[in-house]
Amino acid sequence: MKKLLIVVDYQNDFVDGALGFPKSVSLDKKIAERVKKAFKDGWDVWYTKDTHLEDYLESQEGKRLPIPHTILNTPGHELYGETGKALENADVSIIKYTFGSDKLLEILQRTDENMGEITEIEICGVVTNMCVISNAVIAKAALPDAKIVINAELCASFDDSLHEKALDVMESMQMEIVGR
Repeated sequence: MKKLLIVVDYQNDFVDGALGFPKSVSLDKKIAERVKKAFKDGWDVWYTKDTHLEDYLESQEGKRLPIPHTILNTPGHELYGETGKALENADVSIIKYTFGSDKLLEILQRTDENMGEITEIEICGVVTNMCVISNAVIAKAALPDAKIVINAELCASFDDSLHEKALDVMESMQMEIVGR
């Protein structure tokens, strides 16, 4: 029986960079504390990093959101602040090229088969209505019997209404929402 914390995309460009927003900045200390507690309690800790290449503006996403961000090997791609330091010893780092990660699906299934049953996954990070919800759905698909918990007070969106709607959708998909 294993428990897992996943921090989604808490990177410079989503906090104080190209797509940064004030609510995201306020999460840093809280997410860092949660990461430290998870390590102390014996949980596995993983994180994802949104990743784009120099040709981002030519991609489908780049055409719809023409703001270069999280470009590989730039400061905006790096993890932010105290959270970044707390994640230095994370068990798994996942580079992803779109909102949700196919690698997350593969690694969750492989880990569950080879290292014991994952019984609970807690997810936090940014952006709630894009990457958080996408990866939460993937986690639920990978491990349908695991308890999936979304820590609402450790998630944020640039749009509070979309944040709340995303939480509602995840709750309707039998994920537990805490900290609301």
